[in-house]
Amino acid sequence: MTGVSLKNIKKSYGGLEVVHGVDIEIEKGEFVVFVGPSGCGKSTLLRMIAGLEEISGGDLEIHGQRVNDVDPSNRGVAMVFQTYALYPHMTVDQNMGFGLRMNGTPKAEVAKRVSEAAKILQIEDLLDRKPKQLSGGQRQRVAIGRAIVRHPQVFLFDEPLSNLDAELRVATRLELAKLHQQLAGSTMIYVTHDQVEAMTLADKIVVLRKGRVEQIGAPMELYENPANLFVAGFIGSPKMNFLDLEGGENLTFRFRDKSAVTLSGEDAARTAVVGLRADQMTLTEPDSGHFTGTVSVVERLGDSEFVYVATEWGQELVVRVPGGTNTPTGVATGVVLSGRTHFFDSEGRSLAGISLAADQN
Repeated sequence: MTGVSLKNIKKSYGGLEVVHGVDIEIEKGEFVVFVGPSGCGKSTLLRMIAGLEEISGGDLEIHGQRVNDVDPSNRGVAMVFQTYALYPHMTVDQNMGFGLRMNGTPKAEVAKRVSEAAKILQIEDLLDRKPKQLSGGQRQRVAIGRAIVRHPQVFLFDEPLSNLDAELRVATRLELAKLHQQLAGSTMIYVTHDQVEAMTLADKIVVLRKGRVEQIGAPMELYENPANLFVAGFIGSPKMNFLDLEGGENLTFRFRDKSAVTLSGEDAARTAVVGLRADQMTLTEPDSGHFTGTVSVVERLGDSEFVYVATEWGQELVVRVPGGTNTPTGVATGVVLSGRTHFFDSEGRSLAGISLAADQN
């Protein structure tokens, strides 16, 4: 069953259109993440779903009902903002139940819902505290609890972790994943510019750029089969390495350092860019790989290392190697293609059906 449906949704401010006919189908119970750089339209889309922004064109449906002109309070949605927006003079209990009390919900029902939400979020011992007595992570949980007590059909999260420090971001991200499991059947739409949050939380990711959808799919689908250069570069950490190719005869292309790769497939002649993930390359002895270069920087992360290799033609590649390799900087190294290679045409579109056999010189 479809939970939220966006059909040719547009948003204009005066004569400036910022969202250009977006189509997205979100199933009931899915955790969907809108991700993209600043200004791509993800928060604008979320606010249109919430009813906080007027829809300039298209149809928005929630559980089969067109809600373009329905008041926000009657859409069955609850939104958690980037800022906690808690009332400083109220306790946690009062903050969580405020919206229910304003709607005339009986006191006993308010108390029951607040207690249930506090138990889910493990903040029962905080109900008598005021916001100034809470940490950032605790305040965010209270803001989420305020949404839970409304029993919405759809939860909307607008970059809820951006104000937290790194450790709290990870902890709260895990809590959100558990929350989705506990609230079975609840549809969640989450906005972030952080692709790590998108990859770890989402059932489905919507990648946006300049008010348009670039690709929709499961996290690993986008990682393994990006539709274009933008998605390939945005999804994955570190970002994919991109190498421009120079054409040759018989579908053979030569890199600027004279290493050669032979492509096969009917689209091979249109290939302009090769994409290489950091974990799809390995290091070897100088002059024995497909590329050669000099190690410029090594980032040691414990379980792995990111090795940056400055190639002979002036481009830097990042290669992931096992932790403890202790690769020294300033030394020459070879780079071997050891995994899947991605190919893109001159317009940045992914080319399917291309295989690669690399000739070592």
